[in-house]
Amino acid sequence: MRTVGVEEELLLVDPETGEPRALSAAVLARAARREEPEEEPSFQKELHAQMVEFATRPQSRTDELAAELTRLRGEAARHAEEAGCAVAALATSPLAVRPSVSVGRRYRWMAEQYGIATQEQIVCGCHVHVAVDSDEEGVAVLDRIRPWLPVLMALSANSPFWQGRETGYASYRRRVWLRWPSAGPTELFGTAGAYHRRVADMVATGTVLDEAMVYFDARLSARYPTVEVRVADVCLRADTAVLMAVLVRALVETAARAWAAGEEPVDHSISLLRLADWRAARSGLTGDLVHPVTMRHAPAERVVGDLLEHVGDALADSGDLERARASCAALLREGDGARVQREVWERTGSLREVVAACVRLTQG
Repeated sequence: MRTVGVEEELLLVDPETGEPRALSAAVLARAARREEPEEEPSFQKELHAQMVEFATRPQSRTDELAAELTRLRGEAARHAEEAGCAVAALATSPLAVRPSVSVGRRYRWMAEQYGIATQEQIVCGCHVHVAVDSDEEGVAVLDRIRPWLPVLMALSANSPFWQGRETGYASYRRRVWLRWPSAGPTELFGTAGAYHRRVADMVATGTVLDEAMVYFDARLSARYPTVEVRVADVCLRADTAVLMAVLVRALVETAARAWAAGEEPVDHSISLLRLADWRAARSGLTGDLVHPVTMRHAPAERVVGDLLEHVGDALADSGDLERARASCAALLREGDGARVQREVWERTGSLREVVAACVRLTQG
């Protein structure tokens, strides 16, 4: 069974006011004291000092991944509390924030190169890594999962507010993220050689610093033998993050099997994929989505159901079919993170209360 790992970015907020706090250095210092020196750190700094990131280890069993993700969220909360703040699984800050870019040569280069776009990128995502056997298999997977990625974004949507305002989007993080020049959906690559040439050509323009700054929606990891899917908002609840991992692994396995069977990928244009992406970010699960097969609008419930059918064999083989069905049904019934935030806002009229509710749900 393929291993899967999750990276989550969390927002650091004031426990009283809900405003973001630039305390990542203090949080990371406390995390470092509790980790074994010979192990790769679970917690790392991010572009802005109001954010912190953690990564699970690769796991084969979903229950073990879920337990580790919940544990790391709990550890993040404890480290933050010791540093005088709290963690919230918010993909954007509901309250106005003045971003503070983290120290380091890489981040200085980004701030100088991209100007205000770097300042705006105080957004938190959920990235899923799934093991592949080779770069050839990985690129075959990238070519075949493209149209399904907006559905994952709709399921994870968790950023309806931006700088103190209602945006009208379920995932405004996604609109902000696409301001990076290398971000977004990709064309078909066909071979690993073509993929690597494209990445090298992008770096050679001088517009991105290195391979790690090629922000495709799904890419070959520059560090691990994995496909990395990067479209999801950080999920409000841990079980939604587990659902992202389960679905991405199933998509990777389904695509790899199709490639091995000689099935060609669907050649949807980037223009259509961008429209599907916009629609998912705009409405999340509350309206129509663009169907990944037909590229026509369809109710979100139907599109999610067709995703489950598309990856059903892979989910059954990994023992995740019932978990995925139940989690998707709960999201369709109870709402994604964006709907939860809006319901708190409608009930209280307070964005501070929105943040406080999300702090509680991050750990619960």
